[in-house]
Amino acid sequence: MLLNILILFGITLIPAFELRASIPYGILSGSVHLPFGITVQGMGLSWPIAFIICVISNIILGTILFPLIDHIMRILERIPLIGKLWNKFVLRAQKKVHPYIDRWGTIGVALFIAVPLPGSGSYSGALGAYLLGVSYKRFILANIIGVTLAGIAVTALTVTGQGLFKLIF
Repeated sequence: MLLNILILFGITLIPAFELRASIPYGILSGSVHLPFGITVQGMGLSWPIAFIICVISNIILGTILFPLIDHIMRILERIPLIGKLWNKFVLRAQKKVHPYIDRWGTIGVALFIAVPLPGSGSYSGALGAYLLGVSYKRFILANIIGVTLAGIAVTALTVTGQGLFKLIF
């Protein structure tokens, strides 16, 4: 069981996958044949276990990622060209959107993270929130809400799809 938890945690950390792939992988059983002769065997865990592992993993990811982005950007700002572009474009954009961030920032970031599509999630949510000047506390709240909503949506789709597949075949 510990190995399954570590595998789901690892899949959740992959930027393009996050919990959008790890939850179905944890819940579904059976083999899927991928290109290049690769076969993937699902874990067949109960949906509550897969949901909890993947949601907690993704929340931890966002919690660590947001301050890491800040640290990396502070280092990159020391490079004259990047620092100049940062001050010219990002800070100006932050000032323009500041009233909207105050009003919709937390829920806006949460909904962006919650959309269960590639390109959204904790990675892009953390980067977007940082670039828009959302505070760490507000991002953490948005990340918890967004990841939980995404986890619910992916789990519901996986369980429903699995049930329909069993019903049809």
